[in-house]
Amino acid sequence: MSESTGLRIGIVGAGGRMGRMLIETTLKDGAAWLAGAFEVPGSPFVGRPVGELVGMPCDLKVGDDLNGLAQCDCLIDFTRPQGTHEHLALCRKLGVAMVIGTTGIEAEGKAEIAEAAREIPIVFSPNMAVGVNLVFKLLDTAARILNQGYDMEIVEAHHRLKIDSPSGTALRMGEVLAEAVGRDLKECAIYGREGVTGVRDPSTIGFATVRGGDIIGDHTVMFCGIGERIEISHKAASRMPYALGSLRAAHFLSGKKSGLFDMQDVLGLR
Repeated sequence: MSESTGLRIGIVGAGGRMGRMLIETTLKDGAAWLAGAFEVPGSPFVGRPVGELVGMPCDLKVGDDLNGLAQCDCLIDFTRPQGTHEHLALCRKLGVAMVIGTTGIEAEGKAEIAEAAREIPIVFSPNMAVGVNLVFKLLDTAARILNQGYDMEIVEAHHRLKIDSPSGTALRMGEVLAEAVGRDLKECAIYGREGVTGVRDPSTIGFATVRGGDIIGDHTVMFCGIGERIEISHKAASRMPYALGSLRAAHFLSGKKSGLFDMQDVLGLR
């Protein structure tokens, strides 16, 4: 895909596991062109051809000067909150669209994203996988039907290197459940149980977290009733679903001037 005909994609965190997957997906996308791949100054990946990182032909070198974002139509960011904060400010300045998959962003950071979206188009979602976003829709339906007599519990598992807990996807699942039954997740969430906790409060939504090995991402929501249990699960076998969803989101933003969207918008699930 040539620069003149393809959507120009920039990727930060190019040397990371997700960054490499995004590079591979972009290079395989027939309607996109990899216009920039970036790492932090001092990274051993800076100056290396991105093709070496993914085993595909591509002579574009990994850079550390984010001013190169000016050559991009859309930046895909799966880094960390502080990095995303800095990238957001620069994209806003340069008029570059953003797809943000970074998790662990607090309320202040979310407010900054919403403010920036008044000037640039942004897709911000805790999980970019198409399957997970279908699950969000299914959970909304299930919670409305099973809103009485069923306890709602969320179990998630990720690799040992994940630094935030619960995962952004699990939290979004909790928000979907709470909104569907008219509750505030901040008031009804239970993030841990230990010792004599007493009888379960039926108005709560419980979270359980597993961290270990190289688990990409497993999420299960249980609706536990008397004599039956309904489970809705999503299990990721690789990071490819997140990368494919991110490219889909980038294409969705093409031609848009501003606005804050999520994957439900991208997939037409509203």
